[in-house]
Amino acid sequence: MLTPNGKEYAQKIPREELTHLILRLLQAWKEPLSHFNQHHQELPDDSLSKAKQISSMVHELKTGVEKVTEKARFSINSLNGMTPSEAAGLSISNEANMMSDSDFIHCFRRDSNKVQSYLKILKCRIMPENSC
Repeated sequence: MLTPNGKEYAQKIPREELTHLILRLLQAWKEPLSHFNQHHQELPDDSLSKAKQISSMVHELKTGVEKVTEKARFSINSLNGMTPSEAAGLSISNEANMMSDSDFIHCFRRDSNKVQSYLKILKCRIMPENSC
């Protein structure tokens, strides 16, 4: 999935598109995290618990972003209404199945940082009194 490369480019994206991008990133991690949890049952209990907690947090964050979107009263297409080609881009591929755990964690951390940055940009746009 293509995302803005750098904070400067992300700041130029309209609010609605940036929100949609955040939701797509969060949705894109739903299946890989589920797959990771299902296929790593041999992890120590504390690591497995942490992995499940991360999956739950991603789901809660997605739900929260959707609620903010509704309250801010700007329209974006729901992920359920994506075109088949967009939805196909969010499915776990055979390459993702072969991804090493360290690569998986690296990619997740990178996308998590992007979501965090995008949310900060949205916060500054929605609540400019925070002097961002």
